[in-house]
Amino acid sequence: MEVILREDIEKLGHRGQVVKVAPGFARNFLLPKRLAVAATDANRKIVEQEREAHLRREAKLAGDARDLGKLLEAVTVEIAQKAGENDQLFGSVTSKDIADALEQQKFSIDRRKIQLEEPIKTLGDHKVTVRLHREVPVEITVRVVKEAE
Repeated sequence: MEVILREDIEKLGHRGQVVKVAPGFARNFLLPKRLAVAATDANRKIVEQEREAHLRREAKLAGDARDLGKLLEAVTVEIAQKAGENDQLFGSVTSKDIADALEQQKFSIDRRKIQLEEPIKTLGDHKVTVRLHREVPVEITVRVVKEAE
């Protein structure tokens, strides 16, 4: 069965693409969740209009993300944590801690956009990637310092 995707679906295709899928997959999953529509001429025109509107919206979001990224590049986030004698932290610095510290500096960034491979467990400066938009990754410096006793 041929369907037109209304959203990007991993391992299947991108928005606006016509793909061939099993009828059961389309009938039971894609169509009820409005992730796709049947590939008819009328639906092709509607999806094309939606795709153009989506591209305009994405371009605006990407532009806004680039502007925010320029501001964020100069930001250094300082987080105070309790640490032991060998500069090992008691606990760790997570993306939520970084998001809270950015919030204090008047940057509202969702913690899911902060990409940490693993939580920070040592003192010092660390480079952390913030993915503001799919096309706009920004690196910020996170300085972890020892908390005053």
